Amino acid sequence: MSNDRPGELFAGPRPIQTRGEETALRPRLPKRAPKPEKPTKPEKPKAEKPRKAAPPPRKTAPKAARGSGGGRRSILGTLVYAGTVAGVWCGIALGAVLAWFALDLPDISKVAQFERRASVTVLAADGSEFARFGDLHGTTLGVRDLPPHLIHAVLAIEDRRFYSHFGVDPIGLARALYVNWRSGRSAQGGSTITQQLAKNLFLTPEKSLKRKIQEAMLALWLEHRFTKDQILTAYLNRVYLGAGTFGVDAASRTYFGKPATQLDLRESAIIAGLLKAPSRYAPSSNPDEAAERSRVVMGAMVDAGFITAQELEAARNAPPSAKRKPGGDGRYFADWVTELVSAFVGSGHGDVVVRTTLDLKLQRAAEQRLEEILSGAGATANARQGALVAMTTDGAVRALVGGRDYDSSEFNRATQAMRQPGSAFKPFVYLAALEAGWSPDSPVEDAPVRIGGWSPGNYDGKFRGTVTMANALAHSSNTATVRIIDRIGVERVRRVAAGLGINSPLGKDLSLALGTSEVNLLELTRGYAGIANRGAPVWPYAITEIRDRDGNVLYRRQAGGSVPVVDPAHAVQLTRMMTGVIEYGTGKSAKLDRPAAAKSGTTQDYRDAWFVGFTADLVAGVWLGNDNNAEMKRVTGGSLPAKLWQGFMLDAHAGRPPRPLPGMEGAPAYVASGGIAEPARATPAAAPARGSSGGVAGGIGSLIESLTGKGSAPQVQYDYGNPVR
Repeated sequence: MSNDRPGELFAGPRPIQTRGEETALRPRLPKRAPKPEKPTKPEKPKAEKPRKAAPPPRKTAPKAARGSGGGRRSILGTLVYAGTVAGVWCGIALGAVLAWFALDLPDISKVAQFERRASVTVLAADGSEFARFGDLHGTTLGVRDLPPHLIHAVLAIEDRRFYSHFGVDPIGLARALYVNWRSGRSAQGGSTITQQLAKNLFLTPEKSLKRKIQEAMLALWLEHRFTKDQILTAYLNRVYLGAGTFGVDAASRTYFGKPATQLDLRESAIIAGLLKAPSRYAPSSNPDEAAERSRVVMGAMVDAGFITAQELEAARNAPPSAKRKPGGDGRYFADWVTELVSAFVGSGHGDVVVRTTLDLKLQRAAEQRLEEILSGAGATANARQGALVAMTTDGAVRALVGGRDYDSSEFNRATQAMRQPGSAFKPFVYLAALEAGWSPDSPVEDAPVRIGGWSPGNYDGKFRGTVTMANALAHSSNTATVRIIDRIGVERVRRVAAGLGINSPLGKDLSLALGTSEVNLLELTRGYAGIANRGAPVWPYAITEIRDRDGNVLYRRQAGGSVPVVDPAHAVQLTRMMTGVIEYGTGKSAKLDRPAAAKSGTTQDYRDAWFVGFTADLVAGVWLGNDNNAEMKRVTGGSLPAKLWQGFMLDAHAGRPPRPLPGMEGAPAYVASGGIAEPARATPAAAPARGSSGGVAGGIGSLIESLTGKGSAPQVQYDYGNPVR
C-alpha cells in the first residue's frame, strides 16, 4: 500500500498527538480585548511531598477500527462451526437411520449373478414345447441383441437419464413429486430402472417409505456392483409384462408370435407401454388402450430424440400386429399341469421338463371351434363363455379349453367351475336302473307326476305316455327319469355316479335325477369315459413323464387298469341307449359319420347348456354359459353345445376309419344314412318280470328288491328294427 494513502483507511490505532500540536491544528480566531485581572490572594507556601514514580505504561492491543472486516470474520467462523457440528450430527443420525433400514435387507450375495427360480417346461405328446413357467419364460437376450427401438422405447418412457445417474435420479424424483403435487394424485413415479430392478430382485410389492429407502440403497449397490448394460439386461429379462410372461422375449412371443429380436418400432412401443400396467395395456385383451399407450411411448421417444416425427407417423399408420389366437394355445391345460407337478416331484423341485398327453392338433381345433360358436351364434344368444375337455377312454386328456380368452380370464371353467349338469347327469340314473334289474325296453310312464309338493315337467311341455326306458333317455323325459329314481332309490344313483368318478357332493333327494347337484366339466366327462370303458372308472391324466434339467427321470406314468364298478354288460346297454340321443333324440344336430353315444343337458332358465359324448376313440364334453350365471336365449344342450361337439369331433376324427362303439363290435354294421331306428314303444299289456338278476340286483339283494318293489320293472323285447311312425 502507498504511503500517500489517508491514515484513517489503515487498520490500527491513530497517531498520538501532543497538546501543542493539537492546538496548532485548530483554526485561529480573532483576538478579543483582554479583561482586567482580579487581584489574587497570596498563597501560603506548602511543604512539598516526594512524588512516587509513575508505573510504566501497559501495552494494550490496538482496537479494531470501525468499518473493518474483523467482526464479519468472527460471525462467519461461528456459522461454519455450527454448520460443521450440525452436519456431523445429521450424518450420525442419517447413518443410524440407514443402518436401521439395512437390518432386514435381503442377502444380496445370493443373487449377484441374477439367478432365476426353477422353471417348468411343458411338452405336448409329440415332444414339442408349448409352455414354460418360471421367472424367465423367453430366451435371455443382452442389450446388444435387442432392437435399438426397443431399448430406446424403454429408456424414453421409464428412465431417460439411466446412463447418467448413479442409481437414483434426483431430477426425475423432483419432477415426479412436482407433477404428483400439481395433479393431486400419484400420476408419475420417480423410480429409476435400477430401482425397479432392485425391487424385482430383492423386495416385496409393499408400498412404504421404508421400502422406498431400501430400494434406493439396493439400487446404489447394484450400480456399484454391475455395469449399466448388465443392469438393463437383467431388467429387460426379468420384468413382468402380463399374461404370465417375464421378460421382453416371452412377451414378444406371447403377444406377437415372434422373438423380441424381430420387433419393429410400433411393437417395441407396445412392449415398453406394458411396463406401467401389464394387464391394462395388454394388446391381446385391451388393444385400444395398448395402441393409445404405444402412441404415448413413441411421443416420448420423439421428445428424447430417439426417433423423428416422420418415423412416429409411419409407425402410427402401420397395420395392426398379428394378434395371438384367442383361447390361450393350451395355457389353460398348462396351468392345470403345473398344479399337478408338485404332487409328483415335490414343491422344492428345480427346473423340470414335463411331457404331457396334449394333442396340439386337437387343442387348436377345440379352441377354434369354441371361438367360432361364441363369436357367432353364441353372441346373439348371450352365450359368452364355454369350455371343452377331450380324453381317450383310458383318461389321457388330449385337449382342454377352460375359456374363450386366457388373457381376459385365467379362471379354468373346465376344472374349476361348478355348474349344474341338468339332463347330462341322467345316464347315471339309467345305468343305476340297469344295475337294479331294469332293461332298455322296460316301460316307464312319461306323464305328469307329483311327489310331495314337487311336480317336474318336460322341457317341451309334452308327454308321450308309456315309453321304453331307452326312448325316455333319448328324448330326455324328466317325468320318466324322476319315476325311475323314485323306484330304484337315490342312494343307488349316488353310488353309481361316484364309482365312475363324480367326486363332487351329490344331493340326496329325487331332484338329483335332473342334475341339480353341481359338478365340473372334467369330472362329468370322466364319468362318461367310465361308461365308454365298459363300466371301469378312469382317472384323467395329463402327465406321462417328468425329467430334471439333466435328463434324469423323476416320474414316469405306469400303465394300469381298473376294476369295473358296474356290470360291463350294463355299461354296453347304456351305450346303445345313448346312441339314440344322437340318432333320433335331443342330440340329432351332433350326428357324426361314425357310431357315437351322447347326452345333452340344459338347466333351468337356460343358464347352463351341456353336451357330452364319445366314440370308440375319444370322449368329449362341452359346456356353454356365463360366468355371472346370466340366462342365455333359449340355448339348450342339443343346440349350440351339440354343434360345437360335432365340429370338434369331426376335426378330431378326420382321416380315421369309423369303428364300432366299445362292446358293440358284433352289432349290425353302422349305416350313416339311416342310422339306428327309434325303438318301438313298450306294450302296456306286457307281463312284468320282477326281481330280474344282474349287477347289484342278485342273490339276497334280488330277494329284498322283489319284496320291496324297489328296482323292479316290466321288461319287453327291445326292438331296433321297427321305428315308430
